[in-house]
Amino acid sequence: MIKHLLVAFLLVGIGAMSESLLAQTNEATQAQSAGAQNNARISDQDIDLLRKDLRAKKKQLVAANLNLTVGQATEFWPVYDQYIAEQTKIHDQKYAVIKEFASSWGSITDEKALDLTKRALAVDEQVTSLRTKYISNFLKVLPGKQVATFFQIDRRIQMMVDLQLMSQLPLVQSQ
Repeated sequence: MIKHLLVAFLLVGIGAMSESLLAQTNEATQAQSAGAQNNARISDQDIDLLRKDLRAKKKQLVAANLNLTVGQATEFWPVYDQYIAEQTKIHDQKYAVIKEFASSWGSITDEKALDLTKRALAVDEQVTSLRTKYISNFLKVLPGKQVATFFQIDRRIQMMVDLQLMSQLPLVQSQ
């Protein structure tokens, strides 16, 4: 029961942080669409701070739900940190694509829209490949059920963040 409350609390916190950041993005996008000059864009520093906070909360969620023994924890966390470092590099590409979509709103060409779509899908493929690669790495330090639990947590958090981000981007055709 306590774990479920912790998970709910952390997810609400992640959602609130995402909503705050995304509200700023939405305001900037709306200002762009009206032709206004708006300097209230999200800075790379703001995104970096949000991402660091999300990673910390994600680590708390993982720790709260995997029930690692001391021995397992000693072996798991270095693998986890490597995984997150690689995942962060991939997500850097994702956020670059999102920023390009947002900054192109209202003036995007067919070619640019297609390019950004292909790049976004390539990022999705890279994330899937990374997860597949790390199954064997995690299985070296944890049994299968715990590895499956870890990937469930990882995917759920990422889906929630993606939903928050994507819900704030207007559809390309809505210009």
